[in-house]
Amino acid sequence: MNKILVTTDFSSNSKAGLRFAIQMESQHNYSLTFFHSYHLLRPTKWNDKVYESFEKIESAKIKRKLCTFVDSVYKSMDITPTDIEYVIKNSFVTDSNIMQFAAQNRFSFICISRRGNAKHKKIFGTNTSNLIDQSKVPVIAVPPTYRRKPISKVLYASDLSAIEKEVKKVADFAKPLKAKIELLHFKAPSDILEDPKRVQKAVKKFSDLDIKLGFDDFDFAQTLIVNLQKAIKKSKPSIVIMFTEQNRSFFQKLFLSNNSVEYSFQATIPLLVFPKV
Repeated sequence: MNKILVTTDFSSNSKAGLRFAIQMESQHNYSLTFFHSYHLLRPTKWNDKVYESFEKIESAKIKRKLCTFVDSVYKSMDITPTDIEYVIKNSFVTDSNIMQFAAQNRFSFICISRRGNAKHKKIFGTNTSNLIDQSKVPVIAVPPTYRRKPISKVLYASDLSAIEKEVKKVADFAKPLKAKIELLHFKAPSDILEDPKRVQKAVKKFSDLDIKLGFDDFDFAQTLIVNLQKAIKKSKPSIVIMFTEQNRSFFQKLFLSNNSVEYSFQATIPLLVFPKV
């Protein structure tokens, strides 16, 4: 069974990530684990026994808060929770805490809101960016404006460099949700021409999904971000999927440029990022 680690900082905007994960679970049999990373300061005068007693009391309060917070989201969606877990973990560094827990427990995805409320905006935004850039577990970044709706279409943005491996992962994500797939590639004069037979062969393996191929001309009068936004507006997908080498890649040119934070805050479509292998 696919497992999703759903993170929250208890902010109102972080509910978006919970809503998307719950929507996924309502369309297929996913196992959801709701996760909160916290940090308790330890006064230097306290010995181990005093601190352990304090942590036990405080962690119990935090766990109850997490359960109440998640339950409120389920109630707002009129859904009864099934097969869910609640986990809290003490750590000074939130993003590392999330990545370590997800990797150690072999989660299929990490689902996180792109930013928290005004108080947490900078920190939470950084956590999301760091997860996308470093996590070996695929990350689903959900905009705070997301509201529940069926996941019916996937827009897979590709540079075609590893089409055979990537399309399988995209298909594995889309098929359980019964979502259609549209492959998007921006053409440019400087591109090395891709063998259309190779692309067709890779896609043909998943003929039951009826993958639509889209090769759009790149508008050099606009930025890459604007080109993608236009494609999203035209396609109207439920989620956008990309792959990153977590070094310097197509994805980083798009999202880790000077416009990256601005784009991620403005985007209205959930984004799933797979690390390239």
